[in-house]
Amino acid sequence: MNPTEKTQAIRERLTAALAPCRLQVEDQSHLHAGHNPAAQHGGTHYAVTIVSDQFAGKRSIERHRMVYDALGSVMASIHALAITAKTPDEP
Repeated sequence: MNPTEKTQAIRERLTAALAPCRLQVEDQSHLHAGHNPAAQHGGTHYAVTIVSDQFAGKRSIERHRMVYDALGSVMASIHALAITAKTPDEP
């Protein structure tokens, strides 16, 4: 899966599982090319900001687990994932 397809797969899986009202998926691989040669081609390091009502009442670690579970097999090809997971009423 190329980086563009992977970004789209991340977006689709998170949308299907968590019905976010806001979702930002950013391939940040280029920032890590120095320590991970594969990163220069993209698709290895991502930052996700997701806002969903489904996070209500959940601790941060539970929210992250929900994101990992939603991504499923896609996680196997991601070296690093930075997650910001909030509810709509959180700043």
